[in-house]
Amino acid sequence: MGPHPAVAAIRLAVRRVLHDVLNDITSRTATAPVAVPGAPPHEPPPPLVLVACSGGADSMALASALAFEAPKLGIRAGGVTVDHGLQEGSGVRADEVTHRLAALRLDPVEAVAVTVGRAGGPEAAARDARYAALDAAAERHGAAAVLLGHTRDDQAETVLLGLARGSGIRSLSGMAAVTGAGRYRRPFLQLDRQTARKACMVQSLPVWDDPHNTDPAYTRSRLRHDGLPALEKALGKGVVGALARTAQLSRDDADALDDWAAEADASVRDESGHLECVKLYALPPAVRRRVLRRAAISAGSPAGALFARHVEEVDRLITGWRGQGAINLPGRVEARRQGGRLVIRQG
Repeated sequence: MGPHPAVAAIRLAVRRVLHDVLNDITSRTATAPVAVPGAPPHEPPPPLVLVACSGGADSMALASALAFEAPKLGIRAGGVTVDHGLQEGSGVRADEVTHRLAALRLDPVEAVAVTVGRAGGPEAAARDARYAALDAAAERHGAAAVLLGHTRDDQAETVLLGLARGSGIRSLSGMAAVTGAGRYRRPFLQLDRQTARKACMVQSLPVWDDPHNTDPAYTRSRLRHDGLPALEKALGKGVVGALARTAQLSRDDADALDDWAAEADASVRDESGHLECVKLYALPPAVRRRVLRRAAISAGSPAGALFARHVEEVDRLITGWRGQGAINLPGRVEARRQGGRLVIRQG
């Protein structure tokens, strides 16, 4: 008899991602410099893949699947848990998670304590601190990849949050399966949260339920426990899956438009590199706004603070020109129309 269906599902998802990691390593090795003739052969160590584990059901299921699949592919498997220090006893819980990871025979295993700032709100600040810690851990251990336990439910929540912000199709794209130049991998984006929890239960894996996940002070928590259930009640149980599919379709469209904008950027500039308003006007709006956003970011406007409303105001310098003055953008950047050209620079 094979493993429980939930366990089989999480293992298959992880196995596929590990194969992708190995393929990426092989591709990089194929383009590496040729060894010097006569030099002794150098056998590289087995690649290391880390799992980011909070101790919750999603990440514990991911850790167990990694521990099972990695040795069969000649991959070393380790784990990192991040102590955000936001709750009493968080250090003790982080130690408990490292013991659970070690019990799965993951090595190396470590807990990393971080200081969470305030920029962007509590959720964004915690996320920034967490990824900075994971980046440092990956560098420290020379990890080929870091696995994250985001599920299809998390993806649906992300799409709804993006919809509420009104930030356009890129915001509706949710989380990508691969980010951070290939460092971060999300094997569970096609699996629901209940599958991960069931896998932990049948394997008798202890899990920790973060009280922040049920705290109504956090937007995602309210969406998870109030918003999504209300949508499912009104529209049916397929809402989560539909939102996840929307994320993938939106990502495909956004990627294509971004590529188009990157190619169009050079064609709308004069010999001095300035943006020409007539040529910008001729572009489809979705492409033009992407060109404008790229230009603003290149001039020093922080991507995380540059919202759709900012780009729309700059776009009016092209489509609704009536002699208006400069548009102020985040990062002390201004956009001004001068002599048929759009000048975007730090003021």
